[in-house]
Amino acid sequence: MKYTVNIEIALPRNLVIEKFDNEDNIKHWQKGFVSMEHLSGEKGKTGATSKLTYKMGKREIEMIETITFLDPPEAFHLTFDARNVYNIQENYFEELPNGNTKWISKNEFRFSGFMKFMGFLMPGAFKKQSCNYMEDFKAFAEKGKSVLDD
Repeated sequence: MKYTVNIEIALPRNLVIEKFDNEDNIKHWQKGFVSMEHLSGEKGKTGATSKLTYKMGKREIEMIETITFLDPPEAFHLTFDARNVYNIQENYFEELPNGNTKWISKNEFRFSGFMKFMGFLMPGAFKKQSCNYMEDFKAFAEKGKSVLDD
């Protein structure tokens, strides 16, 4: 399953990247985020891996994030490997003529096991989650609004 979503953020690209590329900010725009543990490679560089933990309802979900390509401030590509779900994500940040930033996120999900059924049954849920993260990031970046305050 593949899809692309985008959002305009009313900030210059350098400020958007500063907030996006700071792991201390994740908790402010990704609901359910619990922790990030660096596993291997040079932190914040291509090839680095980290374990991300999220709380979703009563379940705790762990995934391995790998940085696959970096070309700041224009591109951040990552993969996320969780049980029965593999996500390839390409993030692009474009400077707009009005001084704002357009964040484009291209996603590809590959499913196995039970998640194949879920991906087939509810493909919109994955796109909706991506859009929610982007909206929450926008609110955090522009207004300092944290999902922790909800």
